[in-house]
Amino acid sequence: MKRKKISIIGAGNVGATCAHWAAAKELGDIVLFDVLEGVPQGKALDLMEAAPIEGFNCNITGTNQFEDTANSDIAVITAGIARKPGMSRDDLVTTNARIVGDVARQLACYSPNTFIICVTNPLDVMTYVAYKKSGFSANRVFGMSGVLDSARFRTFVALELGVSFEDITTLVLGGHGDDMLPMVRYTYAGGIPIEKLIPAGRIATLVERTRQGGAEIVNYLKTGSAYYAPGAAVIQMVEAVLKDKKRVLPVAAYLQGEYGARDIYLGVPAIIGGGGVEKVIEVDLTDAERQALDKSIQSIKKFISSF
Repeated sequence: MKRKKISIIGAGNVGATCAHWAAAKELGDIVLFDVLEGVPQGKALDLMEAAPIEGFNCNITGTNQFEDTANSDIAVITAGIARKPGMSRDDLVTTNARIVGDVARQLACYSPNTFIICVTNPLDVMTYVAYKKSGFSANRVFGMSGVLDSARFRTFVALELGVSFEDITTLVLGGHGDDMLPMVRYTYAGGIPIEKLIPAGRIATLVERTRQGGAEIVNYLKTGSAYYAPGAAVIQMVEAVLKDKKRVLPVAAYLQGEYGARDIYLGVPAIIGGGGVEKVIEVDLTDAERQALDKSIQSIKKFISSF
């Protein structure tokens, strides 16, 4: 059987970590692309030399030539400038829109049947740019947001309760930024609502830490942003597509009336499988949750109006 081809555009920390997780799971052959000469080649070779030790079998190549990504089954866009301390995700709009737009056009040229997962910040806006510039159907272009944000919330809840990370389930809606909406009502520890286990004040603290999860890491690192958890989140989505797993995952999906929004990418739960975003799932919201989600929608609309 021919292996799947995964192209990762951008060989920085996030891109290289995506390649690492994808290789460990043997999801397919991997092409790591970057404009910096030597960087993708060196990282790809280094990772492939781990194969005899870790026991995975896939080819990993690095390149500066976009044509080497041709006929990809799925492509991950991580290219762009990263946040520095004091910067919001929104500060990155102009520069990263140019980069992501160019990448999306190239992917459409060399891999017209591929799926695109966008990781570049500001995530929801950049996914919209990739959708517009690629010309692909909306189900084939989506963004990594809620999987990461939910993982952060799950981590903080599990640490608070002193239980296994695996036993926490949750859902984070909205944009991948300060207006994201961790859904406390849909958060459980082993099937038990966390509202019955954690005082409201502590829950509010965990929610705010989730919203600031990326900034907290940026402030620690000083010269970069998170990559281990973002990389793992991306590859969970890649695996869902390549293996047609029909996972219910929170992703930045294109809305056409769902949640009262149109022509926008927003973090919502969706069924992710061999058709990409196969169905957006609408959940019931309280008035307060609806207002918070609308705030997030308006924040994203402010930026996408120019694309």
